[in-house]
Order: sequence, then structure tokens, then C-alpha cells
Amino acid sequence: MNFAKRFVQLVFGLFLYGIGISLMVRAALGIAPWDVLTQGIARQSGWSFGLLTNVIGAVVLLLWWPIRQKPGLGTVLNVLLIGPSAQFGLWLFPEFGALPAQVAAFAAGMGVLALATGLYIGADFGPGPRDGLMTGLHRRTGWPIWAVRTGIEAAVLALGWWLGGNAGLGHAGLRPADRADVRGDPALVRAQCAIARTTGAGFARRLTRACPPRGLPAPCALHTHAHAR
Repeated sequence: MNFAKRFVQLVFGLFLYGIGISLMVRAALGIAPWDVLTQGIARQSGWSFGLLTNVIGAVVLLLWWPIRQKPGLGTVLNVLLIGPSAQFGLWLFPEFGALPAQVAAFAAGMGVLALATGLYIGADFGPGPRDGLMTGLHRRTGWPIWAVRTGIEAAVLALGWWLGGNAGLGHAGLRPADRADVRGDPALVRAQCAIARTTGAGFARRLTRACPPRGLPAPCALHTHAHAR
């Protein structure tokens, strides 16, 4: 796939990602830990959800510097584009009052996120800031990827809930993983595969063939022992 097609796929995937987040926020059944934090800060500060999505992404990206992570084009556009897309979705979609409508919106949001993740992964322009932080810490510390991910997202979820974010039953639908550039680095190959298997990104992996399905040869099939979160 040439650069132009990959770039369009990347931008469209990021746009859909924000739309998926907005559907899950409107469903009010629980959202991903980083979005719980965003929502909590928004309720305390009065800033918009979309703006804070950008701000938090930028702050997380700054944390890459001490762990020597290198952002890609997709990393930068992730920070810039998902926030406006999510804010547009919040403007577009109403709040869903009845439980059946909430469940439908939540399921639709998850489906859109899966499709968006597939497009983003397939474009192969680098990881998003949050998953890059996780894989960077895994590489620098040697801690298991499941421990790094669980520690970060548990802390983020707890802080977001304390600030007033919606940590409902649906918060188990964690943010699907962005794909890190792991070629040539066995540790990050293991990290990528663990992420893909513990965040519901298997659908996206099959959609884009960016990471081999379970049961196929390396890299992922060599690491079937990867821990769940």
C-alpha cells in the first residue's frame, strides 16, 4: 500500500476512533480507563472532553522522552485528531436514557473502535502515545507487559473515578491497542502480541493482517503464554 493510501486510512481510522469513544461516553455504561480520566478532569475543570483528550495525549507523549521512545506520524496525529473527532461525536449523538438504547450505543461504540483500530494498525505509522508509553516502560524496566499495562490503567482508572469519571461495568472494554513499531525488537514483539491478545484487538488483527492470528507462526504464535491483564 502506498503512502497516500496508508495516510488516508490512518486519518479515517483516527476519526472513527473518536466517534467510537463518543458513542461509549453517551452510552454511560463505562468507558476505557484513559477516557474515565479525561471525563473526570473535564467535570472538574470545565474543559471539553475533546480538548482534554488532546492535552492528555500530549502530556503522555512528553513522557516518552525519558524512556527514549520515538514517535511516528501516527503518534502525532493520534494526539491531534482523536480529540476533535470525539468532541464532534459528543455533539452529534444525544445522551441515551433507556437501557436498551445505552446497550446498543455501547455495542456500536465497541464495534466502531474495533474497526478504527484495524484501520490504524493496518496503516502502520507508529503507536499511539498511551500504548507507546506502556511498551517503552516494558522495554526499559523489563517488567512484564501485563504488569505495566495493568498498573498504568488501574492508576488512571482510579484517578479518573475519584475525579468523577464514569467507571461503570463497561469500563472493561479497554482502549484497543495501537500498534508499536516492533520490527527487529523481540521484547516489543512480545509486547505487541500481548497487547493484541489482552485488549480485544484480535478482531482488528484479523481485519488488517497486521499481526498473525493465533495458531500461525511467529511472532505472535511463539508467545501464547502471554499474561492477560
